[in-house]
Amino acid sequence: MEIRQLRSEEFEDRTALSQFAFQYHLTPEEKESKRLNYRPEQDWGAFDERGELLSAMLIIPLEAWVQGRKLAMGGVAGVATWPEARRRGCVSKLLVHGFDTMRKNGQTISMLHPFAFPFYRKYGYEMTVERKKYSIETKQLPARQETPGQVKRMMKPDIEILNAVYSSYASRYSGNLVRTQDWWENRILKKSGAFAVYSNENGQPEGYVFYQIADGKMTIHEWVSTNEASRTALWTFVANHDSMIDEVTLIAPIDDPLPFLLSDPRIKQEVIPYFMSRIVDAEAFVREYAWDESAGGEREEEVAINLSDAHAPWNNGIFRLVWSAGGSARLERLEGQSYEQAASSGEAVSCDIQALTAMLLGNRKPSFLREVGRISGPVAKVKLLERHISERTTHLMDFF
Repeated sequence: MEIRQLRSEEFEDRTALSQFAFQYHLTPEEKESKRLNYRPEQDWGAFDERGELLSAMLIIPLEAWVQGRKLAMGGVAGVATWPEARRRGCVSKLLVHGFDTMRKNGQTISMLHPFAFPFYRKYGYEMTVERKKYSIETKQLPARQETPGQVKRMMKPDIEILNAVYSSYASRYSGNLVRTQDWWENRILKKSGAFAVYSNENGQPEGYVFYQIADGKMTIHEWVSTNEASRTALWTFVANHDSMIDEVTLIAPIDDPLPFLLSDPRIKQEVIPYFMSRIVDAEAFVREYAWDESAGGEREEEVAINLSDAHAPWNNGIFRLVWSAGGSARLERLEGQSYEQAASSGEAVSCDIQALTAMLLGNRKPSFLREVGRISGPVAKVKLLERHISERTTHLMDFF
């Protein structure tokens, strides 16, 4: 079996596989449009000895907000295998090759939307993003309130304005994408709907809602409010549609407080496990990660980490996680006598790459992970680790 990037002339084979696996059909016009935008350098395939495509996987070069910083991320998508090639290890080989590729490209983390969570957990991915879906009857909408500033419909979407508001909001969570002009044009604005933007009394945009109305239902594709004034004003705008709609649906972050703010909080809520993440290169990721600066003291602090990773051997081993007095950190591999001492002392915190991902990308506290048996180690060392990790809700508004 050969693992390699696809070539432009293999577009038809890749498209046929995708249509079969994901059960959709492209018109000739849609196929030609995809051909023009096809990027074979992002597409990896598993081929048999005759050169026939068995399985394929996209690695999309993206950036994600993590603890307020932009980190290079490999977005895994479009994983598909012909039925006659299944259970031959094609996807396993693609993923393992992909981890090495992402590491070489400086993508310290990876994210994906799983067809099955248990399957990707075998490869070190862990659930990091959950979202809430609201279905709200018009009679339950927040009461209309006067606010400074105003909400105006944007007749022609201005990406520069929208992205500035989006970035201010998205960077408050870990997991959201850093959107490019191309992403806006080819991913966001391809959806049907309209934008309404809230600007404060000084004319500064501080929130927007991207919505569509059909058959008496308002579907909110995106809700972005950076402060309470924008939240209140946008809900008043939505409520002003009460004569033409019966229901509003939207997706919100898992910590969204809307039900508490409603006079009647008995709205329909659904918690949806959404995306998974994985640390690809632990040493590089630790250097880039924004640790809690308030936890730093006058001297360095450290904890030994016994890390296991079945599919990325560079993450395997015992490391010293060292925080400087200024709050930055480094992960140093232990060898020789230092390794022996750390291994025999019983002072190391032991975890796999999934648990480390859950801590640093999934907002799961080390103390909780220890309680449920996902990590082990002395309580004092676990608490030290926890003290250096800032709490930040995870969220992802996009799909890939």
